[in-house]
Amino acid sequence: MPPIEPLYADASLLVFDKPSGLLAVPGRGADKQDCLSARAQTAYPDALIVHRLDMATSGLMLMARDAATQRALSHAFAAREVTKRYLAVVAGRLDAPPGDWGMIDLPIIVDWPNRPLRIIDHQLGKPSQTRWRVLGCDASGATTRIELEPVTGRSHQLRVHLRALGYPILGDALYAPPAVQAQSNRLLLHAVSLRFAHPLTGALMTFESPPPF
Repeated sequence: MPPIEPLYADASLLVFDKPSGLLAVPGRGADKQDCLSARAQTAYPDALIVHRLDMATSGLMLMARDAATQRALSHAFAAREVTKRYLAVVAGRLDAPPGDWGMIDLPIIVDWPNRPLRIIDHQLGKPSQTRWRVLGCDASGATTRIELEPVTGRSHQLRVHLRALGYPILGDALYAPPAVQAQSNRLLLHAVSLRFAHPLTGALMTFESPPPF
């Protein structure tokens, strides 16, 4: 498998820019062993997973280089001390919310008969919140570019929340209707920024990755 160079590396952590279409961790089966963690470990055998991105999502992904750093970073994610922002392009004209940033607060649960899909379930779903704001619409009003900040970290959260609003992400093979899927040959969702305190030094670490779309 081809190597992937980190955007940043020190003795404690690594930051990568994951391409769309590459798994974050190995899946089941011999055909699903190529992934970011495996490629990282070819050059950094001590690389450990801290969080994940969907296979179809591109952008910034953080890894630890020892168990203590992995624990510290995992705790920081769980305590919502890591700020993650994404950029997405959705179908339709989405008007800006009052006060610049809006909040989607809809509980998510696994759709068991249709795994790995998720659905909104107000009785059984886990609390799930996403902050969002509009960056702009195209000239025709057919699509809107938005910035997203997940407060919680549920699987498929951003994709499910945007579909629930009625604005699925272009190229989303899981949650968008066929016409919206067909508007892009990839999911137009990219992790554009990460901000956190370095677990060893306490220094504020900020990384950005411009979207490739």
